[in-house]
Amino acid sequence: MRKTRIIQLSTLIVASALIAVMLLSDSAYAITNGEPDAGRHPYVGLIVCDDSPGHPAWRGTGILLSPTVVLTAGHVTDGAVAARVWFYEDVTYDHVPFPLYPYGGPGSGAIEGTPYTNPDFAIGVGKGVPGFDYRDVGIVVLSEPVPMSEYGLLPTAGLVDTLPVMTNVDLVGYGVQYQVQPRNVGGPRGAWTGPRVRNYAPAKLLSGNFAWSDEFIRVTANPGQDKGGTAFGDSGGPVLLGGTRTILAVNSYVTNANCAGETYHSRIDIPEVLEWIEGFF
Repeated sequence: MRKTRIIQLSTLIVASALIAVMLLSDSAYAITNGEPDAGRHPYVGLIVCDDSPGHPAWRGTGILLSPTVVLTAGHVTDGAVAARVWFYEDVTYDHVPFPLYPYGGPGSGAIEGTPYTNPDFAIGVGKGVPGFDYRDVGIVVLSEPVPMSEYGLLPTAGLVDTLPVMTNVDLVGYGVQYQVQPRNVGGPRGAWTGPRVRNYAPAKLLSGNFAWSDEFIRVTANPGQDKGGTAFGDSGGPVLLGGTRTILAVNSYVTNANCAGETYHSRIDIPEVLEWIEGFF
């Protein structure tokens, strides 16, 4: 699956993620209605993946769990032969040797890594939205350690099932921030833009009682009441339990090109998923 496609099922599914942003676009694709992260989540980084040796092709967001293990979405790592990660808050051309290699290479500050995709990851495994995506979890193992004073924390198994509706969550990512033209002009990606920076926004957990709640959580995405949402390029970024470093899920997809309404995020508190992730430590 190419990371730039819009997938048509019975409902339009748009990656808010689910499409990790193509590097060939001139627009810089972050958290909608958010604000600069300002040091809140230094363990969240920008990931760029190669679809062939030396050819950067798409990007997403990831969460450092240890000095060498980065958690992200499966659709970010799927099909990648290599990856690199930056932990700058602002990953612009000021940090990289443009135009020789705008997304990595010597002196760019990127850490090279090897991508892995959950073996159960699948796209289009059933009908409609419930069957659209499954086990959307990936890992990048870095070639050298990134020492930090704190890292993202894995949840206990089944934690999401204990949380009440409207629990506070925090969203972090490097995706688009605002629309600059009608969504039908230039396609969904072309309607969005924003600087390539790490942004943060608070949101709310919606009801966990829906058809595919055993694999995903739903989060509010509408602006207002100090809430934000995820958009293109936030793929793989964390949904954190509000005010903590505990990761409930990773950003996966939305159901409309405005990246509004509600968003879907792949749970990592599933015992089999946790076991797979912990195998990289």
